[in-house]
Amino acid sequence: MKPLPRHTGRGRLSRFPSMNKLTTLIVSGLALLGSMAAPLSATVIDAVPPTAGKRIATVQVRVAPDHRDWTYAPGEPVRFAVTVTADNEPITDVPITYTVGPEMMPAAEQKAVVPLAGLSIEGGTMQVPGFLRCTVTTEVAGRKYKGAATAAFAPEKIQPTQTEPADFDAFWQAGKDELAAIPMDATFTLLPESCTSKVNVYQVSFRTIGPNWTPVPARIYGIYCEPKEPGHYPAILRVPGAGVRPYPGDIGTAERGAITLEIGVHGIPVNMDKRIYDSLYAGALTGYWVYNLDDKNSYYYRRIYLSCVRAVDFLTSRPQWDGKHMIVAGASQGGQLSIVTAGLDSRVTGLAATHPAGCDLTGELHGRAGGWPHPFAPGAKGEPSIHSTPAKIATSAYYDTVNFARRIKVPGFYNWGYNDDVCPPTSVYAAYNVITAPKELALTLQLSHEYTPEQWEAIMSWIAKEAGLK
Repeated sequence: MKPLPRHTGRGRLSRFPSMNKLTTLIVSGLALLGSMAAPLSATVIDAVPPTAGKRIATVQVRVAPDHRDWTYAPGEPVRFAVTVTADNEPITDVPITYTVGPEMMPAAEQKAVVPLAGLSIEGGTMQVPGFLRCTVTTEVAGRKYKGAATAAFAPEKIQPTQTEPADFDAFWQAGKDELAAIPMDATFTLLPESCTSKVNVYQVSFRTIGPNWTPVPARIYGIYCEPKEPGHYPAILRVPGAGVRPYPGDIGTAERGAITLEIGVHGIPVNMDKRIYDSLYAGALTGYWVYNLDDKNSYYYRRIYLSCVRAVDFLTSRPQWDGKHMIVAGASQGGQLSIVTAGLDSRVTGLAATHPAGCDLTGELHGRAGGWPHPFAPGAKGEPSIHSTPAKIATSAYYDTVNFARRIKVPGFYNWGYNDDVCPPTSVYAAYNVITAPKELALTLQLSHEYTPEQWEAIMSWIAKEAGLK
């Protein structure tokens, strides 16, 4: 295993004289349950109005690096400005616990007190491309809060640690050939309660690859929406994030003039009671992302990846398709599947990938952050992951988002946040940097693994332009 990316600096503290010197506001305070670890302090919210007996306020832990673009050259020092506010006003002398180090890597906890004017933490630097994160936690009025900021060091130079198998293309071509031999056998069930004046909505299913010994062939289910007005329309495929859940379909985009399909990937109907999906996620589908990881031919994601290709088969077979535009979009696991589908299928004409998962899965084996689901991340005490076996590491190379990103030939819109601790930016940049096709990157720096209205508007604006929507 390679050593951790070098981080120099001990997180020294100094006070800064004025709130006006704080740089860009980032992470909003995240209220955590009071049943967690022992309280850090009994800090109360002071400056209570004379007409009130107590002040109950929205508390935020604000952390920001001293470069407004959060970007540094390797070797350049970074300082993190910290303040704790209630109703947007600083709180007096708040005890905090903080860590500074390469993202997702172990870092020593340190303690300090944030004065009314705020606190500056010397974060040191990194000598190699990567991300350095300062995470701050505290307790105010009996509740826990967290803030973070992540400084980027030459992120455009981050390269993958993952290998590329010599037979990668042959392996996936064999899978697509197997899929092509299976009839689509599509079914449609109109959902009258979901239809609108402009759009018909159906639950659909179609066959996909699966074992040949089962009495019922494997199928994929989704919600398909098409405009009622006759015509030819661009196609939009929505691919899902990780988990097990129902799906409503993309009715809004269909109303703008598109045929849309939102799929699930587990081979079960997508409009059942949510309790059924919760039970599956807590039972049979717990940890599905490592099912058969030791065998490239049986790994769970083989069926998922090829089923995304089958979803493209379905959309491009519809008589309403315009024959020109085939866009795939998703977030997290859906971002992963967007890149994979575009890399596998030349009919895809564009993609929108938000904080994509599955990128550079071997990162932790090389001392840096890898992508979700982090199969090779060490345990809490530094012990090797139970999945860090030669067979599983070899299989991961056939499914790593990085190796599909290399094969993208169509325009893409990509977006994520620097504070993401599920799909960390080191892993995402490892995939993004190998894409040679036209690409547009939009960053929401403060975000962890979240979605904002602003992100959604930017994504839809790009899709609308790329697909020619109303």
